[in-house]
Amino acid sequence: MSVSPAATCPARPDWTIDQAWERYSPEEHRVWTTLFERQRDLLPGRACDAFLKGLDVLDLHRGGIPDFARINPELRRLTGWEVVAVPGLVPDEVFFDHLAHRRFPAGHFIRAADQLDYLSEPDIFHDVFGHVPMLTDPIFGDYMQAYGEGALRARSLNHLHHLARLYWYSVEFGLLATPEGLRIYGAGIVSSRGETIFALEDPAPHRLEFDLERIMRTPYRTDDFQQVYFVAPSLEGILAETLADFGPLYARLAGARDIAIADLSHGPTDRSVAKRPAPVAK
Repeated sequence: MSVSPAATCPARPDWTIDQAWERYSPEEHRVWTTLFERQRDLLPGRACDAFLKGLDVLDLHRGGIPDFARINPELRRLTGWEVVAVPGLVPDEVFFDHLAHRRFPAGHFIRAADQLDYLSEPDIFHDVFGHVPMLTDPIFGDYMQAYGEGALRARSLNHLHHLARLYWYSVEFGLLATPEGLRIYGAGIVSSRGETIFALEDPAPHRLEFDLERIMRTPYRTDDFQQVYFVAPSLEGILAETLADFGPLYARLAGARDIAIADLSHGPTDRSVAKRPAPVAK
């Protein structure tokens, strides 16, 4: 996460602001409800169980845009996490410090009614609907904290660009292998109607086995659906890999070239994961 040079820090040093939930307009609440209802109907059989359980326990549909003061007590009870409001994108070190202390920074604003399908900057729907349900899962909550701690270290070692790719291909656009088939856990997918269908059902993208070094050598694109997704064997597996010492991996990456997104010639983890169609939600 980053900001333009012209961005200015709000009054608080940690970039947090008051959500001021009472100031959202009826139209803004309607946008949330429209986005919520179409994803709610689409995600059963496509999103992973941890996401769907989190969506239910936090009751994110009630009252339009969620009031952080309402959902935070339950989130803290479950995993010790909380959501804090920020004006938009924040500096890397601020974002990672929040994660390391189990605070998830969520954009304060919501997209306009004519921007339902695409927005260049994450808004409150992407941040809260997409990310927060997974934070009710203890394993994923531990992963996010470990990622924040690791990112602060990576920044000091000049490897933040490598670790940013792990965030992108897991937290934002990760798929999970389950006995029932591939499931989504990445926020960038579950918050997007188009990418939800594309990631699981379109034959075009590559779906590769989860491999840290391969992921960190793979650039990503922000202007279209992803051309490659990495499939994790389990949330426990992601956490275990993240808790390992990345020092030896960074040493290897220092002398390694990036791998083009469409290049499938770099070892056993470049095997495509068999795509089993997700059941269509009824």
